Amino acid sequence: MSILDDLVSVFGATLRDVVPIATVLFGFQFLVIRRRIPHFTRFIAGFGFVILGLTFFLVGLDQALFPLGRAMAAQLTDPAFVYGTEAVAEALNHHWSDYYWVYFFALAIGISAVLVEPAVIAVAIKANEVSGGAIRITGLRLAIAIGVGMGIMVGSFRIITGGELHHFIIGAYIVVVIQTFFTPRQMIPIAYDSGGVSTSTVTVPLVAALGLGLASGIPGRSPLIDGFGLIAFAVLFPIISVMTYAQLAQIWDRWQAKSRKPD
Repeated sequence: MSILDDLVSVFGATLRDVVPIATVLFGFQFLVIRRRIPHFTRFIAGFGFVILGLTFFLVGLDQALFPLGRAMAAQLTDPAFVYGTEAVAEALNHHWSDYYWVYFFALAIGISAVLVEPAVIAVAIKANEVSGGAIRITGLRLAIAIGVGMGIMVGSFRIITGGELHHFIIGAYIVVVIQTFFTPRQMIPIAYDSGGVSTSTVTVPLVAALGLGLASGIPGRSPLIDGFGLIAFAVLFPIISVMTYAQLAQIWDRWQAKSRKPD
């Protein structure tokens, strides 16, 4: 019955959250544009499916993804797992290299989560359509996914080492600014948007749970100070990876064109 109670509670909360969006849409449609909504029955049905989908998704996050993320982080940082049962005391003097499984898990979970992220899929499809097929769907999705995976891995490294968040963020943005001057112009807006679409319904809950779990499991770390900020890496690093993808594609195209020229 607890799950049923959660479904009812979340359904009501989701409905309240969606009402302002619906009010704006209907208000502009009837008061500003002053036209009837085409396929109104289909629109209402889709609206209902959105609310139901969000309800089940939010309950699923609370029941599965958040606990799983915290559990994985706790297990990967458990001194008995990191050092072995005979070296638990060494956890007080931990070294960043001892947590290599955390970095691998962060990279893997970042890539896999983004590959199924609906917002990333939608943007990749639209970019492919607008570019006339020049921007490949799979290539763009992989570039964003690798960027998020790398970002979460670097963010996990920051939590483990206790480094200052702003040092990492400023350094990454310096890389972004430098890359902007050497990236094909048509790919710059897509790269900057990639950071936003990569952190959506699937990625954010997992990343947040991982960050809080790591900060709770690493000795000397504060969940409030160190646990948050991991999402910032997941937003920033896809910009770098997409621009890198564009630069490599440009270099490849130039090499291909050069190789086709007769001697």
